[in-house]
Formats: sequence, C-alpha cells, structure tokens
Amino acid sequence: MWLAGGLVMFAACAPVREPEAMRDTAPVESPQVLPESPPRFHQPEPARAGSVEISGIVFEGVGFDAGSHRLVVVDQADGPGSVFADAAAAARSVGGIAAVNGGFFTPEGAPLGLVIAAGRRSGAWNSASSLGGGVWHDSGAGGISRREKLGRTGASGHRELLQAGPMLVENDRAVSGLDGLKTSARTVILWDGGSRWWIGRSTPASLARIAEALAGGKMPGWPVRHALNLDGGRSADLWISAEVPGGPLTRRPAWNRPVRNFLVLVPRG
Repeated sequence: MWLAGGLVMFAACAPVREPEAMRDTAPVESPQVLPESPPRFHQPEPARAGSVEISGIVFEGVGFDAGSHRLVVVDQADGPGSVFADAAAAARSVGGIAAVNGGFFTPEGAPLGLVIAAGRRSGAWNSASSLGGGVWHDSGAGGISRREKLGRTGASGHRELLQAGPMLVENDRAVSGLDGLKTSARTVILWDGGSRWWIGRSTPASLARIAEALAGGKMPGWPVRHALNLDGGRSADLWISAEVPGGPLTRRPAWNRPVRNFLVLVPRG
C-alpha cells in the first residue's frame, strides 16, 4: 500500500483497435493555469514502486517526483520490436530505472500521433482521433495537456512528447463520455499538476471505470489532477528495476506484441 506523505503502494499491443466512437469530452468547468515545475524549496520524494486496488481494479507502477526524476521517450524508427523487445530493454538503453509502453501505432508500425524523442520527431499531429486527444510533454518541466489546449504549434517546441489518449481525468474530474464496455489492461500516466507523477498499468477494466477510480481514489497517495491513457491490451508493458524501492517488477504477458515506443523513467543528472 502507499505510505503516508508520499506514495502508498505495494506490488501483485498491438496495433490500434480502440473504438473511435468514444467521446473524449472535457468536464464543464473554467480552465485553470497549472504549474509545470516543482515548487521552489520543494524536497523531492524518492521514486517508489508498488500496487493498490481500487474498486476491484489493481494498479501497479512507480510514483516519482519531477525534482529528482524525469521521463524520456524511447522510439524505434524502424517500427515495433526493431530495436527493443520490451520495456526493460528500452529502459536499460538509456540508464532508466522503470518504463512503460507508450503511444498507439498503426498496423504498419507508424506512430498514431506525434512523438518527439530527444528532439527527434516521428509521426504526425493527430487532430481527430480520441487516441490522440491528450499529450504528455516535457522540455525541462513536464505536463499533460488536452490536444486542443496545447495545439500543433505548442507541441512542436518540446524536446520530449507523446500524443495518446483519451484523457481520463482532467482538473480532478473523470472525463465524461468514455467507453464503459470494452475491458482491457490499461497503461496510464498520472500527474498532480505539480511535481508528482506516476506511471504504470491496471488489470483489465473499461476506460470509464479506470477514470472514475483514479478521480475518486487518490490512488498514489495524492489527488490525481490529470490522467492520460496510453496504449493498452496486448501492448501493456511495465518494468521496474530492483534499484527502485518496492521493485523489481515486470508485467508483460507472454502473448504481448512488440510496441513502437516507450516512456522511460531516468534520474535527473
């Protein structure tokens, strides 16, 4: 379980096939300006791995503070599995201590959305599909933004970026209109709007159930301000090093397929 004052958890694909009919609709409320950097004089908490169950859904992953760790994109220009067989291999290639699979990709292996890894772009801005409705981005201070808020021009200025979706939680509230029928393992990234982050995966559940659980459960020990769905199902892949308290942990079933890219957690230099 998550420990008080920080993270409270303990430990336990395929080409795009998500329905396009889901409405990635923002909750009705006034926009808020959110900080994208650790507060001044903030004491970073150590990264910590583990799991917790909320409403019958088990979430496994690693929480970390942006003051001590950051995420980077590891992409494979020649397509899924061309360089890295899994999240563990991708993480080790850049000195990472944890990793999850990243964004969606086409049957041909091209990104279904914009990807920027160490300043190198691949794919193209996804302006229509709900699977590109949210964007994780980092140019020194990370954030999660709705596609329309960040925009194509704003996205181009980031050194690390991954377009995925749909948004699950926005401004503390579960996003409405999400699919409530299809059950699958989910890979997600969570943010408190400040310096605290979490990456990991869930046991099979619908997008709507995942969103409601995250918005109401304070899953990593702090309120989830924003949550973004990454690729899931047979793409869901989680690896955490033994260097991380609560690790090691690997969650990648034998039937999983290679993926195009990964989000890797690395210590700040």
